[in-house]
Amino acid sequence: MKHLIVLFALFFTCFCSAQFISDDDKLHFGTGFLISGSTYAIVYAKTKNKKKAFWYSFAASTLAGLSKEIYDGYIIEGRFDSGELIATSLGGITASTTLQIFVGKKKSKKRKDVAIVN
Repeated sequence: MKHLIVLFALFFTCFCSAQFISDDDKLHFGTGFLISGSTYAIVYAKTKNKKKAFWYSFAASTLAGLSKEIYDGYIIEGRFDSGELIATSLGGITASTTLQIFVGKKKSKKRKDVAIVN
């Protein structure tokens, strides 16, 4: 039965079309990642507070994406692209989450003193 389900799943995947991610969205993701990562490093170095660093870095990347889209959409008469705003925010949340997991308290090694008996 398992083999039949796998066979059907593989058969029906040929009818699916993949989503396309534009190069501009990739650049927005990377920019959000860089802004968020640098903001996290600065805030955490000053405050040693992981929650504050997380939220400030995520807000900085989202604010950068929002301001860029407002500039594109309303000042230079382009269009407000919410997909690019989401890509920038996703880059920011990726960096913030990754840094929150791996930055912080280091595990201290417990030193075992060996008593020498003479």
